[in-house]
Amino acid sequence: MSGFFITATDTEVGKTVVAGALAGVFRELGYNVGVYKPLQSGHVASNPEGDAARLKVLSGVPTKEDEICPYSIEEPLAPRLAMKRAGRVVHLKDIIDHYNERLKECNSLFVEGAGGLAVPYTEDALVIDFAKELQLPLIVVARPTLGTVNHTVLTIAYAKEHGLTVAGVILSGCKECEMERVQENKEMIEELSGVPVLGLLPFFEGAFTKEEVLESAKEYIMISKLEEFIRNESTVAHISSN
Repeated sequence: MSGFFITATDTEVGKTVVAGALAGVFRELGYNVGVYKPLQSGHVASNPEGDAARLKVLSGVPTKEDEICPYSIEEPLAPRLAMKRAGRVVHLKDIIDHYNERLKECNSLFVEGAGGLAVPYTEDALVIDFAKELQLPLIVVARPTLGTVNHTVLTIAYAKEHGLTVAGVILSGCKECEMERVQENKEMIEELSGVPVLGLLPFFEGAFTKEEVLESAKEYIMISKLEEFIRNESTVAHISSN
């Protein structure tokens, strides 16, 4: 299989922007990349402010929002709780089946989870269980400021304990006035985790365009390092949902 699983140390750290931007950059490089966020809470898929719409715009994929995100609910809770309160049930098999269908349209999928790896996801799985089924290398998106070393190192350790490969970390929302501390955090994360920090994505204030985000990704993220993972994954395997 080919692609990445984009997770985070918390919610609202820029995971969707990173996932969409990376997919958009790889599509510009000529890769047949798709995006997939099976469960979304806080917005329905058709909402132009929601994650599915943002992934579509930034990546430039032709896929409809309700195929990028087949299960969405308005209430901003962990997906399992949001679905339960809405009287809906989604199982891990459901999103694996949909993942396999999406793979028929592209060679690589950039898959976005929800919040962090221990978030209650489907009725029968946490986010990490979904990641383990896919066995895609992880990209961990983290805050650049105080507390991020602890959160990021713990996330990486948890992933490794479950046999997952962590391709790297991207610190999202970096402000120029904080860059000295951000650089120190970057170095400490690398020292303690043994995982490279592949980018320091700047803070986007107010409205921002697709072009601004993609240009920042190309400038501040080590795309060539991520490209090595895609090149080394020469075959796309379907995941069993039995």
